[in-house]
Amino acid sequence: MEVEIRPQVGVGPFRLGMSVAQARGTFHASGPFRPVADDTSPGQIVLRHEESGLDVVLGFTRGALSGVELFRFRNEDADVRILFDGLDVFRTPSEDLFEQLARRGHVIEEDDLGFDALPELKVILASQSSHEQPVDEEGDPLYYDYVLVADWI
Repeated sequence: MEVEIRPQVGVGPFRLGMSVAQARGTFHASGPFRPVADDTSPGQIVLRHEESGLDVVLGFTRGALSGVELFRFRNEDADVRILFDGLDVFRTPSEDLFEQLARRGHVIEEDDLGFDALPELKVILASQSSHEQPVDEEGDPLYYDYVLVADWI
């Protein structure tokens, strides 16, 4: 499975600005994602890709999709790719991904909390997982494990 991150547009089939009903129809029609809980009037919908353990959180403001959060899959062998600008966000080491995005002209703002923001694209990348994820020689997370695509940051 491949899911494309499209800044200022959305993630995969989920488009910023779509209604709760449209989002529900999209994940019911797209198959691999299942809701973790059901709420008739949500501020957010939490979805899981069962095979990989990838979590997707759809956030709504005044009934319209305003942000999509992706949390890195837990199954390292899963056939899943999260692509941003043609790069696999969760399988490319975060330092390499950061450098490649900078070379492509993206402005990246770092903070001391581990969040890297691409403000002109309204995207945030982070390595903050409390889950068991691959680490480098120094014990730091090897990959980004979180992405936020929003209509504002």
